[in-house]
Amino acid sequence: MIDLIKNEAEKSGRAGLPAHERVYRELRDMILFGALTPGEPVTIQGLVDRLSVGMTPVREALRRLTTEGALQAMGNRRIVVPVLDHKALTELTEARLALEPRLAARAAARAKPEEIAELERIDSRLDDAISQGDLAAYLKENHAFHATLNAMADAPILTDLVESLWLRFGPSLRIVCGQVGTRNLPDLHKDLLSALSTRNIEAASNAMSGDVTQGMDLIAQSL
Repeated sequence: MIDLIKNEAEKSGRAGLPAHERVYRELRDMILFGALTPGEPVTIQGLVDRLSVGMTPVREALRRLTTEGALQAMGNRRIVVPVLDHKALTELTEARLALEPRLAARAAARAKPEEIAELERIDSRLDDAISQGDLAAYLKENHAFHATLNAMADAPILTDLVESLWLRFGPSLRIVCGQVGTRNLPDLHKDLLSALSTRNIEAASNAMSGDVTQGMDLIAQSL
């Protein structure tokens, strides 16, 4: 999993970023894609060794991610990956349902043929990951699909809010995927693609609502 994250970082040009930003993004991906599990303690020295970087950028990354709610500061200067309970998951679900269907609707109103084609390519890779039981690829492509769709909505404030929500449930999603297997995971992306192709705003919103609800229900069943 860590190798996948590092490869993606290199492909996206992170090697040329300042150290503090590169470390932040790598640690963020570790949380988002479940390389760090709920309840797992996160130490500066552990990350220094794991990422082969200095302490200063690690401290800055931890500070930023704690502020964003992706990590939780405990007593005795301990930092852990938060463990979701039903109350937190209910709030996250409500927040996602308030934002992501709206982004999908905006995307449907603005979708360009080349953007839909890119989503179709991502969805094809996602299908391959599901059929092959490739959990790491499933998590990466599923997020890529949603992130690309959100970018099409041209609503950066809403998109940033949604990304912060994904950071909070990402580690739990990784556990659920490992428990049920990729073949048993919900996938309403075909409905979304159809809605985008016909510029059907209501259908896009409804498809996203269904996708969010099914995914978060799976997490709820695992708590």
